[in-house]
Amino acid sequence: MKNIGLFFGSFNPIHIGHLVIANHIADSELVDEVWFVVSPQNPFKKKDTLLEDYHRLALVNEAIEENEKLKASNIEFGLPKPSYTIDTLAYLTEKYPKYKFSIIMGEDNIKSFHKWKNYEVILKNHSVIVYPRVGVAEEIKAENTILSHKNVSVLTDIPVMNISASFIRKQIKEGKSITYLLTKKVAKYVDEMNFYR
Repeated sequence: MKNIGLFFGSFNPIHIGHLVIANHIADSELVDEVWFVVSPQNPFKKKDTLLEDYHRLALVNEAIEENEKLKASNIEFGLPKPSYTIDTLAYLTEKYPKYKFSIIMGEDNIKSFHKWKNYEVILKNHSVIVYPRVGVAEEIKAENTILSHKNVSVLTDIPVMNISASFIRKQIKEGKSITYLLTKKVAKYVDEMNFYR
């Protein structure tokens, strides 16, 4: 079975931090491919800075077009909102019965993972791949029993970059350079469309 790692996010915009993590995991033995699952706008939470769904999907496609192991997914665009990970997993498992799906998440999300809808079912039926994040306290990691679950893989060898999409949006709004933070094609798209200014 092909194993797909699902990397959920708003990718507003997708930046090199996302790409380094996805590429590293796609190159590992844990998965065969990584799919960037672009989260649709929650109708109950309007955010002025959030680009339209199709623009964020287009940016992901621009960023990954040369990498066969990385794919962009709009699977959640057609699902009921707000979208819950368990429902997306159920839909994907039914749509692609020959694929196995794993979730990729930052260790900062592990703290609240027990609050996710049907998180026990996710842990029972799917692998969870956890990558390091800057500033997550060691005591939080030590106290978290989910990290020791048999279906959880904690990666420690990923290059960690403290880059956020909000920082990039702020740089653009203030007319500052974003060179090296986005791929050239993503930067060109953002510039031509006058985004985040």
